[in-house]
Parts: sequence; C-alpha cells; structure tokens
Amino acid sequence: MSDKNYSQDKNSFAFGKVNFKILFVGLAILVVGYILMVGGGSDDPNIFNEEIFSFRRITLAPLVLLLGYGVVFYAILKKHEDAE
Repeated sequence: MSDKNYSQDKNSFAFGKVNFKILFVGLAILVVGYILMVGGGSDDPNIFNEEIFSFRRITLAPLVLLLGYGVVFYAILKKHEDAE
C-alpha cells in the first residue's frame, strides 16, 4: 500500500452521513421499544398486577426492539458512497 492511499484511509471515516442517520433512527427505535416495556409493576409486593403481561410489554415492545437492532445492524454493515 502506498503512502498516498494510507493517508486517504487515515483521514476517512468508516461511516458516512447516511450511515449515521440510519444509526440514529435505529437508536431512536430502540429507545421507543424500551419505553414500551416500562411499567406494569405494583407498588405493594403482596398484590399481583396483571398489567405486566399486557400485549404492549410482551409482544409489541420486543418486536420494536428487534426492528431497532436490525436497523442498527444494517447501518453498521452498509457501505457508504465514498468507500471503495
């Protein structure tokens, strides 16, 4: 590898602008997924609250999290336009 190519590689980022945008969208989706999981507990340990097993916490939140992790994974693996 020549010195010229090395200096170009040294100054370039692994992520492009599009990669960062996709990454931040994925992170936002992850935050939404974790927010959907919050709640459903009881303040009194002797009282059981059925709300902890709601559709939102058992089904929807994990699916949103899987989507978020998929988007983040795609952002990491996607080549940006400047990459050769």
